[in-house]
Amino acid sequence: MKESNPHIQYLNQGYTNPRKSKRKITIKKILFCILISFIVISIGIFTIIPAYITGDMVNMHVNFKKYYSSEDYGVTSRELTLKTSDGIKIVAHEVYVEKPKAVVIFISGIQNPSVTAFFDHSRLLKENGYASILYEMRAHGESEGDLISLGLKEHLDTQAVVDYIKTNSDYKDVPIVVYGLSMGAATAINSIGQIEEIDGLVSISAYSSFEDAFADNMANMGASNFFCTIEKPFVKLYLGFKYGFDVYNINPKNEIKKLGSRPALIMHTREDSQVPYNNFKRIVANAPNHIETWTREGDFHFFVNDDQFDNLKTDPEYSNRIIGFLDKNFGK
Repeated sequence: MKESNPHIQYLNQGYTNPRKSKRKITIKKILFCILISFIVISIGIFTIIPAYITGDMVNMHVNFKKYYSSEDYGVTSRELTLKTSDGIKIVAHEVYVEKPKAVVIFISGIQNPSVTAFFDHSRLLKENGYASILYEMRAHGESEGDLISLGLKEHLDTQAVVDYIKTNSDYKDVPIVVYGLSMGAATAINSIGQIEEIDGLVSISAYSSFEDAFADNMANMGASNFFCTIEKPFVKLYLGFKYGFDVYNINPKNEIKKLGSRPALIMHTREDSQVPYNNFKRIVANAPNHIETWTREGDFHFFVNDDQFDNLKTDPEYSNRIIGFLDKNFGK
């Protein structure tokens, strides 16, 4: 039997094939590059999605197909032109009541209806001793602007109305209530959080934050919870770049914490397909314990039947609840 050369054995034990070593390093580099590329592409996709989906929704001026006349509801209104602190002209409609119990500021939604659809609310309120001012948010109707701010800056529009009320001798020491629908409800909550002079709140179908509503609607369309959770911070980042990082934390679930002892009535329907019910639950979870809530079954984004919003006589339960809330807190 031939003995092996010990010198050759030593060489074999300590020998590493340089080609195999280089191949392993190359494979690691390729895998690392693939991973980095995947992360970068994923971040790019998550970043683009909010701008792609919301771009056409916010980069516009809403011209309503239908406007309502106060005279059709048996009330007289006066048109106001107000200026916001950032220079936007806001058009509003005032329904005056002598010695009112309170002045209610109405705010409508992102796309419809015009705030003039609230004239039947004004009729109801006037019959019960309340004045009202209905204003079109920036970038809506006759108000100026070509960018909808999703509630982040619209509280400045509300502030312009509050300033008008506070400088009007007819409303000296009269409480102010803000009353909103959908994005207008989000604006109403943001307004009462930002504006100390507002004394009460009524909210219909508000979203807890735009990123919440964005993710909730993606989930309703079949996106996974994992995807929706990851997308949220990118939506918030988009809002910061779009509207400014000084306002991107202004949202209803934050601003409702500032309510203090002021009264609020928050309403939502459980099957709302536009602003899912989870938004209501988040707002209520952050609200003081004294707030009033009212939920209804069904998918009624306007809380009443959509075709009855401008005809409240068909929903006496709603009318009585609204007047009951106002009288309880401001009737004295």
